[in-house]
Amino acid sequence: MPHITSLRLSHFRSHAQSTIEADTRPVAIWGPNGAGKTNILEAISLLSPGRGLRRATADELSRKPDALGWRVRADITSDTDHQIMTGAEGDASRSVRIDDKATSQIALGRLLRVVWLVPVMDRLWVEGAADRRRFLDRMTLSFDPDHADTVLRYEKAMRERNRLLRDQVNDPSWYSALEQQMGQAATRMTAARLDTLARLSRAQDGAATAFPSATLTLIGPDDQPEQTEDLTARLADHRRRDLAAGRSLIGPHRADLSAIYTAKGVAARACSTGEQKALLVSLVLANARALAAQQQGTPILLLDEVAAHLDPTRRAALYAEIVELGIQAWMTGTDAGLFTEIHNHALNLEVTDSDGVSSVQRR
Repeated sequence: MPHITSLRLSHFRSHAQSTIEADTRPVAIWGPNGAGKTNILEAISLLSPGRGLRRATADELSRKPDALGWRVRADITSDTDHQIMTGAEGDASRSVRIDDKATSQIALGRLLRVVWLVPVMDRLWVEGAADRRRFLDRMTLSFDPDHADTVLRYEKAMRERNRLLRDQVNDPSWYSALEQQMGQAATRMTAARLDTLARLSRAQDGAATAFPSATLTLIGPDDQPEQTEDLTARLADHRRRDLAAGRSLIGPHRADLSAIYTAKGVAARACSTGEQKALLVSLVLANARALAAQQQGTPILLLDEVAAHLDPTRRAALYAEIVELGIQAWMTGTDAGLFTEIHNHALNLEVTDSDGVSSVQRR
């Protein structure tokens, strides 16, 4: 199974210099609030494409007040061994190196699959669609490493089209090439998202788990099922309305993820806080099962404050599934007692803070 064998943080957030040597086991991290636990998970999230679990800018990641830049280095084992290094010097943008060769962030998705749950996502089902799209795209990326490139191409063409719309450009020739690019990328994006939902559904069916299954649907802005039909012609037909709005009103950037608590037939947004959390946990476990079933390896799971809203029975069930699936899950909590059920099966780390500097100790 893919896993991190060594993680080194340099001037990253509260970590001046921290090194963690790991193996295939789950990792239980505990310590008081503000000690720097989540910063470790955030560093790992940057080993995949995108801005990480906090969506921070490169400058925000640098330890203050030093402002020397920051670096995250990881040795990983996948099909073969690799070294990933990412960071930024001063106020420069983030760079990525794989095996000491400069590369793009997109290349990270082909080496390591990273999926996370953080406390802010506890409200995923009741807030805006943008976070649900990101959640779905993160899982889609685990199955289709090229998905990040597809999304990037779509968004780049859409930004250019939106600029024309804001400038009230009416010449069709300025739009046609961009709309064709958007249409081609949109077809691939939607197909990949629907494929992910199908995989998650199969992984939930018949699974021996203490977590509820979710019936998932990809819907458009009009609450109708999203299709893979070519968007190019629809964009041309919709140009007048888009000109009035000054932006593109249709396309996969407006899609939403709908979830139903299957056993109860209740929309996720209407469920209790605990049920909403359980549905999220169920989906990341289904993601791991689906990858394992197709011999693609399991993702690295980042579970920040994972015990929140989980009762002791479900918490123990989560740990049991993580161990059974062989997932390298990096989990945080405020107290060692939250990891009692997995203590003997995990790498146990305590994070402390002294004068704003985080330290990590094995326990």
